[in-house]
Amino acid sequence: MTIPTASLSAGVSAAPGTSPAGDAGSRRFILKLSCPDQAGIVHAVTGELLAQGGNILTSAQHGDADHQRFFMRIEFECAEPRPVQALRAAFAPLAQRLSMDWELVDAQRKTRVLLLVSRLGHCLNDLLFRVQTGHLAIEIPAIVSNHRDFYQLAASHDIPFHHFPLLHATEAQKLAQERRIQELIEEQQIDLVVLARYMQILSPQMCRYLEGRAINIHHSFLPSFKGARPYHQAHERGVKLIGATAHYVTSDLDEGPIIEQDVARIDHSMTPDQLVAIGRDVECVTLARAIQWHAEHRVLLNGHRTVVFR
Repeated sequence: MTIPTASLSAGVSAAPGTSPAGDAGSRRFILKLSCPDQAGIVHAVTGELLAQGGNILTSAQHGDADHQRFFMRIEFECAEPRPVQALRAAFAPLAQRLSMDWELVDAQRKTRVLLLVSRLGHCLNDLLFRVQTGHLAIEIPAIVSNHRDFYQLAASHDIPFHHFPLLHATEAQKLAQERRIQELIEEQQIDLVVLARYMQILSPQMCRYLEGRAINIHHSFLPSFKGARPYHQAHERGVKLIGATAHYVTSDLDEGPIIEQDVARIDHSMTPDQLVAIGRDVECVTLARAIQWHAEHRVLLNGHRTVVFR
C-alpha cells in the first residue's frame, strides 16, 4: 500500500537528463567519459566544447595504465542557454569516433533518488535531514519499505511512503514485489536507487535492471563477519577498526564496484552496543558521500572498480 502524504511540489518534474526549464535549455553542463587511451583526447574534447560555445569551469582526468583506458569529467557553461539534447547531438560524432562511454547532463537538474529501507532507519533519517537542510542536492520522490516502521518519518518530510510487504518471501512474491518497485521507478523517472539498509537480496534480474544506478551500504567487515550481529562478532575478535563501504549493486552480493569507504578506530573498552552506534554513524557519512558523488556525476565505472573525481 501507499501511505499518502502532502504533495512534494507543484508542476511536472523534468525527465531524466532534461533541463528543468524545458526547451529553454540551461547554461551549465557536466560531461563525463571514458574511452581507450590515446593521444589527443583532451584536445579533441575541449575543442568540441569550445566549438559549441562552452567555457570550461573544472576539468579532471585519469589514465589507467593497466587497462589503457582514459577517464575525464568536465563541468562547463555556455554564454546562452542551450538544450542539453542539442549539445549531446553535437558531441555524439566525436564520442563515436573515440569509442567513448559518455554522459552529458544538465548540471542544474537534481538527481531523482528512490530510497529503499527495512527496519534500520539511521541512514534513511540522515539522508532526509541532509536533503532538508540543503547539504545533499538530490530529490527524493518516494520511499519504499517492506515494513511500515518509517511511514511517519516519510510523512514528516512530505515524501510518499510505499509499503511493499514480503510476508513469506517466496521467490514468486519477491519477483512480484520487485516488479512493483520497477513500476515506481519508471513512474517517478528515478535516476538512482539507494538501499539505505534495505535488508533484502535483489534478484539477478533486478540487479541487471539497476546496473550502475543502485548504491548499497554495508559494514566493512565483509567478508570477515557475515550474517547477523556483525559488530558483536567484531567485538569478540577484538578488532581495532570498524567501518563502512558504499558500492554499486551487482548480482555478486556485496561485491559491486566500491564508491567510498570510511573507518573509525575503536578499543578494548568499548561494548558491542557502542560499536554499533559508531558503525552506524560511519555508515551514514559514507553513504551520503557516495550519493553526493554519484549525483554530481563524479563516479565512472572501470570494470570492477570506480574512478571518483572528488
